This record gives sequence, structure tokens and C-alpha cells, in this order.
Amino acid sequence: MKHKTNQLKVGNVKIGGNAPVSIQSMTNTLTSDADKTIQQIHELEEHGCEIIRVAVPDKESLNALKEIKKNISIPLVADIHYDYRLAVDAASVADKIRINPGNIGGNEKVKSVVKAAKDAGIPIRIGVNLGSLEKDLEKKYGLTAEAMAESALRAAKFIESLDFTNLIFSLKASDVPRTIKAYKLMADRTYYPLHLGVSEAGSFFSGSIKSAVGIGSLLLEGIGDTIRVSLSGDPAEEVKVAKQILSSVGLRKFGVSVTSCPTCARAEFDVAKVAEEIENKTALIKKPMHIAIMGCSVNGPGEAKEADLGIVGGKGENLFYKKGKIIEKITNNKITDKILDEIKNENP
Repeated sequence: MKHKTNQLKVGNVKIGGNAPVSIQSMTNTLTSDADKTIQQIHELEEHGCEIIRVAVPDKESLNALKEIKKNISIPLVADIHYDYRLAVDAASVADKIRINPGNIGGNEKVKSVVKAAKDAGIPIRIGVNLGSLEKDLEKKYGLTAEAMAESALRAAKFIESLDFTNLIFSLKASDVPRTIKAYKLMADRTYYPLHLGVSEAGSFFSGSIKSAVGIGSLLLEGIGDTIRVSLSGDPAEEVKVAKQILSSVGLRKFGVSVTSCPTCARAEFDVAKVAEEIENKTALIKKPMHIAIMGCSVNGPGEAKEADLGIVGGKGENLFYKKGKIIEKITNNKITDKILDEIKNENP
């Protein structure tokens, strides 16, 4: 059962309540370079990013926000650390402000940020990170999930006293167990929407696995309203992994989904090559489709019948399925082209 949370809006995207779990990413360009940042955001939009966050470390980045906001179609989040004045000024442009209670500088500064967000009618994400906790909490609990939860709850209590509840929370660590525990503690005690992620998850390989385990585990328990996969490298990969996580746990469907068998001596064609080609050449298709690439008849027919399109390896010729029925037999060298042609017919 889905954990009950309040619903709010970031730009035109609903978060919490019964809204779909949304996908976020963060640019890695210099925000002060508006043209490059806009270009990267457009690329991320094409891949399916629904909310974008940019770092605002200085005045030059702040000044670029208006130009960026004017030229994109998804909600813009301004990410601020240390200098609360940047958050105050960014509130009049961005669709959401993200601050960290461990480094923003105390309650008076938080109060200024809250007033700016209230005046602008936008939410604030309180982003707690294990690596930047308040010193007193670190001393009391050590670097633990309990420390992260108390940091978030302390921030919530203070901001609520300012008559402001338009809040989202994240509680991220670089390891999966503490991340999961922190989110569970927060979910048990509040109804605020939760932004899921594993912080500093790492390279594409290790970071994808950490994120899938951490984010996926929480989603399967009904916890989480929006997600960001944190990877070192191209943020487009973050969006691809996030879509796969949401698809894998059954919460959303995106574009072309490929089921392919683990190859073995029974495979009648190069399954891995075909699957990779199909995934790469259909990455930007939005319409949900399920493709089954199966090397032999052991599990092939069952999987192919469940898919929109399927191929099952056979001796010399392979069976091509469409909507659960065998349509024709095709040779190995025609598999990829046949599947791509059929996908193109469904997505003119």
C-alpha cells in the first residue's frame, strides 16, 4: 500500500498523494553558462526527465536562472548550499528551492528562505545528507539514519512554526541500508512527500545498482513520491535508470521495454546484440511497448505471447510474434530490422 503523503505542485508537476512518482535529474553544466545548461535540459527532457535541478553556487548562476527558466518546459529547481541569500533571490524565479539544514546557516536564515518561498508560492525541499549533518546531531547519534531523520524532523517542526508546510523531504546517504532506514523513519512520522535517492551513488555501474536496490526497495514498500538517481557522468543515464526502476517495480511504463533471456548454449541467435540494438535505437520513443527477445523455445513462447512483439529462436528460422500470435518465420539477419520496422509502424 502506498504511504499516504500530502500533495503539492512543483511547477505543473504534482508530487505526493495519488500522483505518479516523478523523475528528476540535475544538470552538470555550469549554471552560469545558460546556453549549455538549457541545451542539456532539452536533452534530458527528450529522455523523459520531468523536473530538473540546477546548482546555484554563486551570483552568476543566480543571474542565469531567468534565461534558463524562460527556455525550458519542465519545472526548475534551484539547489542552494551555504548562502541563504541565493535561495531568497532564486525563489522569485524557480519552481522549487532545495536547501540543506546542515549547511544553510541556522534558523534566522531558514526563516528568510521560507518567507521568500511563501511569497512566491513555491515549495521547499529540505535535503538532508549524511555527509553534511548538523554538528550536534552528528555528535549525539554519529553518522546514522537516526541523525538524518532527526535533522529532517527538526527542520519540519521549525518551518511549521512559520506557518509553512509546502515541503518535500529527502534523506540521503551514500550507502543503501542507512538511506532506506532514514526514509522509513521519516515515513513513519510525517505525511510530507519524499524525494528518494542514494547520494553519491557512484559510477554508472555501481551507482545504478545501489540506486535500484535503495530506491526500488522503498518504492515496493509504498514509500516515495519523486526520485533522482545520482550517477557520476551523463545525467541522461540517470533518467534512463530512473525509468527502468519505476518500470521494474510496476509503477509506471515508459517507451520500449525489452525483455531478453540470459544467453546460453541453446540460443539460436545473438540475443545480447539484438536486445542492445533495439534498446539503443528506440530510446526516445515515448509510447509504451513490450518487446521480448528470446533465444530458444524453453521460455521463449511464453514470454513472446505476453509481449507486443517477440522473437523466439529456432533452428535456421525464428518465430516472430505480434500481440501473442505467430506471424511469420524470419532468419537471424533480419531480426533487428523486422522488430524496428514493426515498432516504427506503431510509432509513425
